[in-house]
Order: sequence, then structure tokens, then C-alpha cells
Amino acid sequence: MRPTPRFPEDLVALQEAWLRTYAELAQVAAGGGTTLLRRRLIALSGRLCAHPHWPAPAGWRDGGVELRRTARGQARTHREAA
Repeated sequence: MRPTPRFPEDLVALQEAWLRTYAELAQVAAGGGTTLLRRRLIALSGRLCAHPHWPAPAGWRDGGVELRRTARGQARTHREAA
């Protein structure tokens, strides 16, 4: 088993925001006005991919899955603590 990589807090926060926005978008009824949420997802996606943590322009591809797992775990911890 590989060790869990450490991600900067701002990168994890970006991924958490992306996951929240995606979940909100999934809850909107058809024709419910998704433009703002879609634009927010596009902006967050750009910020995630261009974050300086990634060593190369496509570096996020290698760590993206682990980043999502980390963000989901932290979000779960935040919900349980509340």
C-alpha cells in the first residue's frame, strides 16, 4: 500500500469546493437554472489543474484521485465534528 500523499490545505479546500458544487448541481431539477453552478465548476476545475502544487501542466492527473479521496475524507470529518 502506498503512503497517502500530503496536499496543501488550499488545494484540498479547492477540491472540497468542487465536490460541493458538483453535488449542488446534481440536485438541481431539470431546467432549474444551472448556469452559475456550471460556471463555478469550470472556474474551480481551472484553479485545481493550474495549482502550483502540481509539478507539470498535466500533473494533476497523477494525483487527482488521491486528492479527491483526501477532500472527501476531510469533508466527512468536518460533518461528523459539527
